[in-house]
Amino acid sequence: MKEVLLLAGTRPEAVKIAPVVLALADHPVLRPVVVHSGQHVGMVEQALEAFDLKADVVLQVPRVTGSQAELLSQLIPAVDEVLRVRDPAVVVVQGDTTTALAGAMAAFYRGIPVAHLEAGLRTGDLSGPFPEEGTRQMIARIASLHLAPTDDAATALVREALPAAEIVVTGNTVVDAVRLVAEAELPAKEPALVELEADLDASGHRLVLVTVHRRESWGAPLERVLHAVRALADRHPDVRVLVPVHPNPTVRTAVRRVLAGHERIVVCRPLDYPDLVRALRRSALVLTDSGGLQEEAPTFGVPVLVLRSTTERMPAVDAGCAWLVGTDVTRILAEAGWVLASRLRLPPGRNPFGDGTAARRVRAALERLVGLPAVFSSALPMRIPS
Repeated sequence: MKEVLLLAGTRPEAVKIAPVVLALADHPVLRPVVVHSGQHVGMVEQALEAFDLKADVVLQVPRVTGSQAELLSQLIPAVDEVLRVRDPAVVVVQGDTTTALAGAMAAFYRGIPVAHLEAGLRTGDLSGPFPEEGTRQMIARIASLHLAPTDDAATALVREALPAAEIVVTGNTVVDAVRLVAEAELPAKEPALVELEADLDASGHRLVLVTVHRRESWGAPLERVLHAVRALADRHPDVRVLVPVHPNPTVRTAVRRVLAGHERIVVCRPLDYPDLVRALRRSALVLTDSGGLQEEAPTFGVPVLVLRSTTERMPAVDAGCAWLVGTDVTRILAEAGWVLASRLRLPPGRNPFGDGTAARRVRAALERLVGLPAVFSSALPMRIPS
């Protein structure tokens, strides 16, 4: 057996590696090993549970300052020790987190091939998103396999002079994930969501889902967004707003200060992934700076207003699934008002980020990377284990 070590430290990472783990579950040679870096304790476990998965290894990384430098300095030796003991055939890192960078660097130092899941996302602006844009560019320089979610992402990698033979367009595994969870039809767990659903069913009102957390939005941009959300609820009495709050204290404090007490705004703790998918499916509109929601919403035909001035997920904008509105209050209210007044709904199932079979393509690419013949790739549909 050859081990494929998959790293996750945040919920989006866990969600996006989960379909790959499931796709490798029956492989006769490649054995998936999930390593939780400890970056976001509790949230990774929550996300994996949605797919009936658990981490095989959980790292302990005590933090004092909470800085990215501190986290990286602790993660690299911790991951290195796991690699020393397990000697995997390949390390899979996802996206642009500190966990991904630490995993890629530790593997590179040991001469272990790095497969970068969701490679090639670019804004070209190192300050936005920060520090993600810099992180993913650094990973690209040392990865052996670039698993690009779209043709645009692959083109960006080619423009950076990376070998075309090392780039594979797979689609985004988040589309696989959101479909798997939606098909499971799990009931809501979060009490705030249960109560909100009952209210929506009784009143016939519509739901607006809001998530905002990016570091470059902290301060005045975040304040503007939150005041726009409150004004939106004031202007549209037939709308209920759901705001799952990111655990970061800066974000949590601002959200509660501006939005608390409004009768049509529900502020709750972060939703587990099935609850988030459940809320997304019945939303009339999403306001977000999250990359994941930009990728997931098109599966259900839900329009998205992106609370950023740039996005590395331009296929959603180009396909008419999302609109860049930044953090200007007037712009947010105008665009949201138009969507709500027109009752816009996009054709479901036409997701520019994939067709729900990305994990199978990732599996085949990993086989080639470790030198296996392409005879093991399963054509069987994936499902969450019962």
